Amino acid sequence: MRFKGPRATAVALTLPLLAFIALSFVAPLGTLLSKSAYEPNVANILPRTLAALDGWSGVGPPAEATFAAIAEELPKARRERTLVRVAGPVNRLKSGMRRVLTRTAREVERTEFAGSWREALISINPAWEEPDTWLAIQAAGARFTLRHYLQALDLERRPDGSIGLQPEDSRIYMPLLWRTLLVSLGVTLLCLAIGYPIAHLIATSPPKRSNLLLLMVLVPFWTSLLVRTTAWIVLLQRQGVINSLLVALGLTPDSERLEMIYNMTGTFTAMTHVLLPFMVLPLYSVMRSIPPTHMAAAASLGANPVQGFIRVYLPQTLPGIGAGGLLVFILAIGYYITPALVGGRSGQLISNMIAYHVQTSLNWGLAAALSSILLVAVIGLYLIYSRLIGIDRMRLG
Repeated sequence: MRFKGPRATAVALTLPLLAFIALSFVAPLGTLLSKSAYEPNVANILPRTLAALDGWSGVGPPAEATFAAIAEELPKARRERTLVRVAGPVNRLKSGMRRVLTRTAREVERTEFAGSWREALISINPAWEEPDTWLAIQAAGARFTLRHYLQALDLERRPDGSIGLQPEDSRIYMPLLWRTLLVSLGVTLLCLAIGYPIAHLIATSPPKRSNLLLLMVLVPFWTSLLVRTTAWIVLLQRQGVINSLLVALGLTPDSERLEMIYNMTGTFTAMTHVLLPFMVLPLYSVMRSIPPTHMAAAASLGANPVQGFIRVYLPQTLPGIGAGGLLVFILAIGYYITPALVGGRSGQLISNMIAYHVQTSLNWGLAAALSSILLVAVIGLYLIYSRLIGIDRMRLG
């Protein structure tokens, strides 16, 4: 299709924006998601070892050729500084393998062995005699794998090849994901309960008062997220402003100050405060377009204020409720800084675990799998909203 005239100019003007989106969003997102199922490092560094393991039954130690292959490839990986790319993935499948691989590579490089490589490696570390060691190397050597998704869903592949739930005390991510969804839903409902009357007050006030109230909503919105979150730490801690006020009023004994920070209470409070403007502004945008005569007409037809609100006013604000709810929920489901600062151990969300695997454990495959699941949840929410309300009815301003 060829474009001419103004249409070609319009298309040309959008090209820089499309290139920016592709480079800053699509490409990084695609790279991250690919890491959840594609891990070629072990296969590239230990190709001969993995080829020798292809014919292994999985029972007992493998053949001598496999020991010889890994005895050649481990020191080479150590010299090329790529051993860490092998040790990390294998260690995640079998604890302690990082130390085994590092020590074996160092000992083999230092010593000239003659005779059986099997006996030599077992003398360095008895773990080489265990089938689990070789099974971990073989599993980590798969270029394409779903093990990160299985781990993210608290599933495991059993020895017979079936997939089942991990032991209850090992399930981490699904309870955390459900907690994230419930907290996001709770914050959304709390923002709606607080934001709806605020938006109504702003929309129905005289212009001078309305501008002042709107400014009071926007000033916290413009304030740094870190500053707002830190302020709640000062307010909610045991020796903070709120606890001291409750003690001064005699409502709480000094020895029984409330625990309102570094738990779920702190997470709910700080997140609701931070995300409240995202609920108020769409609601205000819709409410200011509703003529006041509608409620007067309902009253003239015999409806009391409650009936008029439920049957006339509330239905007209549904686009604002949907838009605000969608914004708050999507932002809450991926929140990281606020739960990290005020949530403590019990107030952490799935985003904090993703950050941990990216920054600390360096398990990018698992972090990518968790991110993919979160992305699917957000897309599903968007599709549900589009189906029930219609994205064309969204009102943001």
